[in-house]
Amino acid sequence: MSTVPKSFTLLVLLVCALIRADAKTVRPNILVLLADDLGYSDLSCYGSRSTRTPQLDRLAASGMRFTDFYAPAPNCSPSRAGLLTGRSPSRTGMYSYIPANGPHYLPRSEITIAELLRDAGYNTAHMGKWHLCYDMLSETLPQPLDHGFAYSLGTENNAVPSHRDPTNFVRNGRAVGKIEGYSCQIVADEVIAYLADKRDMDKPFFICAWFHETHTPIASPPDLVQRHGNTVKPKDARYYANVENLDRAVGRILAGLDQQALTESTFVIFSSDNGGVRPESCAPLRGRKSFVWEGGIREPGIIRWPGHIKPGSVCAQPAGLIDLLPTFCAMAGVKTPDDRPIDGVSLLPLFAGQELKRSTPLFWYFYRTVPAAAMRMGDWVIVGSLEQGLPKSHALTAEQMDFLKRAKLTQFELFNLRQDLAQTADLSRTQPERFLAMKQRMIELHREVVAEGPRWFQ
Repeated sequence: MSTVPKSFTLLVLLVCALIRADAKTVRPNILVLLADDLGYSDLSCYGSRSTRTPQLDRLAASGMRFTDFYAPAPNCSPSRAGLLTGRSPSRTGMYSYIPANGPHYLPRSEITIAELLRDAGYNTAHMGKWHLCYDMLSETLPQPLDHGFAYSLGTENNAVPSHRDPTNFVRNGRAVGKIEGYSCQIVADEVIAYLADKRDMDKPFFICAWFHETHTPIASPPDLVQRHGNTVKPKDARYYANVENLDRAVGRILAGLDQQALTESTFVIFSSDNGGVRPESCAPLRGRKSFVWEGGIREPGIIRWPGHIKPGSVCAQPAGLIDLLPTFCAMAGVKTPDDRPIDGVSLLPLFAGQELKRSTPLFWYFYRTVPAAAMRMGDWVIVGSLEQGLPKSHALTAEQMDFLKRAKLTQFELFNLRQDLAQTADLSRTQPERFLAMKQRMIELHREVVAEGPRWFQ
């Protein structure tokens, strides 16, 4: 009777162990769903009594809903730069949104999530609003394909002339022309088609689906507008319908994952690039879009990752889009860039019920508003304004460039967000030690971030 050599048995056990370990570390697909100008309280799962968002409510019920989730900035282009790079937007030169013929863009030197995942073997695709350069037909400005996306269908800024029948979509550097339908549904169509037959089926995927809704100029399906009847103003009815059309589009994309048997293997996140324009969309928070008060930066945040996140869970720890790059690197087994400051942290500990540990506090800076900067540590947030003398123009100019590079923070206020969500009571005098420590940290962080950012006017 023959016997199996002990060395062979050990080898078999080792191989089995490696197989089991590999099965637990299969790289997930990743889908980032981003709304535009959606307020914190615009979804029914976040308390809205005006809109019905059953698809996003269902997504929240099957994953984790964040109560304290943040955009990287209170307006568009900076927030998108922060999402892709994991860096405070001003480090990348995204001090404000990019207008027509604007001088700034996301530099080629920045390392994006798409680049890191592409190099690790992921399919990478971007659909929808880009707004990280002012012209998607330019051969000199960096485009999605230059920032790691192998496939792209999008617009440089908002849908033109509105969400209905847009004419300004560009596919992989070539103008498409008029597309019939509503923008969010066009984006949904493209994602569904990409999942079905426009990707390498042997590779995981990273898809950014960045909707134009609810940014103006708004256009919404008549059936959704009519649902609100005569009980609200026509402008409000169109807005509520816009949110609900966005919800429909998200539902179609999620159904597309189901149809391709991809739901269980896909990490899905939904959020918005900044706060809403309508104050009521941001209630009970203070402020709105363009402000670093909570209403301008705190967003809906919903994450579903089957097998890793408990369905129906709610997270009150501060987190945000700035954390996606280190999170996705950890999920995919990719090294986080170590040649530059990364301001976000991996969210994986949250999914295991642990506390996040940040070496860099959550920080926001927008030089055009008062206050101009905010920094959160735990339950506490400090805000600070800039010195007087801001040049009066809407777009970034050479004069403004000089101002934002030299201006210093002043006039600080301190708030406890657990006790005072609306930021009504300045506690700087009753918490002197905490106030001074946070003030000094924010001054240092502001100085560091502004110094690193490129100067667009020479």
